[in-house]
Parts: sequence; C-alpha cells; structure tokens
Amino acid sequence: MELSEFNFCKLSSLVSFQSVRRETKEGKAARVKKIIAGLRKAYPDAHCELNYSNPLELLIATILSAQCTDKRVNLVTAELFKKYRSAADYTAAPAAELEQAIRTTGFFRNKAKSIKTAAQAIVEWHGGEVPRTMEELLTLGGVGRKTANVVLGNAFSVNAGVVVDTHVARLSQRLGLTREKDPQKIEQQLMKLVPENQWTLFSHWLIWHGRRRCYARTPDCGHCEIRALCPRIGVSLIS
Repeated sequence: MELSEFNFCKLSSLVSFQSVRRETKEGKAARVKKIIAGLRKAYPDAHCELNYSNPLELLIATILSAQCTDKRVNLVTAELFKKYRSAADYTAAPAAELEQAIRTTGFFRNKAKSIKTAAQAIVEWHGGEVPRTMEELLTLGGVGRKTANVVLGNAFSVNAGVVVDTHVARLSQRLGLTREKDPQKIEQQLMKLVPENQWTLFSHWLIWHGRRRCYARTPDCGHCEIRALCPRIGVSLIS
C-alpha cells in the first residue's frame, strides 16, 4: 500500500469510527443501505459456493461445512452424492461407512451422526423430503438456524433469516453493525437492519467479501469497495 493510500485509509477509518459511535438508528440503516449497494456492485454473482442439485444435498453439504472449507466439502460430496441419493440411503448406511466417506471434512463422527439423525427424521416425519419451514428444519437432529437458513434461502428461496457463519459474524462486527458475539443475537440485529428480501443475498455478499477482500488477519483495505463505510473495528491501522 502506498503512503498516500495508507493515510487515506487511516483517516477514513478514524472518521468512520467516530461517526459509528454516534450513529443513530436511522443513520445505521442508511449506511447499511450503502454497504449493500457497494457489495452488490462488487459481487453481482454472489451465491452459495457449496455444490448441490437438490435440497437434501445442500442440507448434507451444509452439515459437512462446519469447521471445513467449501472447497473440501465439494471434493467430498462429489463422490458422496453418487453413493447416497436419498434420505433413506443415509439412514441405512452403516455409521462407520459414512464416517469414512466424510472423514476429511473433520469432526466426521459428529457430522455422520447429525446426517443420519436428520435423514431418519426426514424419512419418518416428512416422507423423505426436506421440510420447507424453519420450525420443521430445526426439529431435525444436528440442524441449527445457520444450516436451516442456508437450505431455506438457497434451495427454496425463502428468506427466513440471515446465515451467520464465521465470515458474516466477523464482518458484521468489523463494519460496526453489531457488538454481539453470539450468532443468534448477531442474526437478530442483522434482520432488523437488512431488508427481508435481501437476507439470503446479504449473507452471500459478506461471505464473498470476507473470502476475497476482508480477510481475518490482513484485510485488503487499500482495495476495499466499501472502505469509506467501514470503521475497521478490531483492525490495526497498519494492517
């Protein structure tokens, strides 16, 4: 980063931080609107980067994505989805066999248990089809709000909430949109700030920005598309 660029970033951060501290509810809403416009322009094709062809595949992929990269999950599911094509297939699969198939995603025993429990509930209570409501999805074993929001928003185009993964949590705090640490509390605050019809897309935009620009340790502030709107909370001025 050139000196002039660094000074601009440093100055804008200081000014933005002070303004965010005094920000009214209306002011924050206006800033969020500008953030959305900036991210939409930067990532017009933002989408879920897990590979899937139906709701069940997305549900399984999302369970596997916990503490694992989408790239690794996609490598695993490329073979997994050829072998297991229905909820009944996962229910019938021996635990050891399923564990081996997903081993490289990490925490494979817990993930295999969650997959089998969810699949069994889908078979027994939903006719083998992934349910389409938040309430029903949350009754499936191993499925929390994050996973349910991913499935509803991407497989069914239902905006029931905001997906809060590590990127969304980190960027929401860095942008000064929340001070909360708990994912559910972060989600509730974001749902109040972001228009309902953009809840799913907002998650994609933040995730893409977090992966491509706003890195955890060394964010690329010099080229950031929304740097004038960001107080860079928790980021060193020399990063």
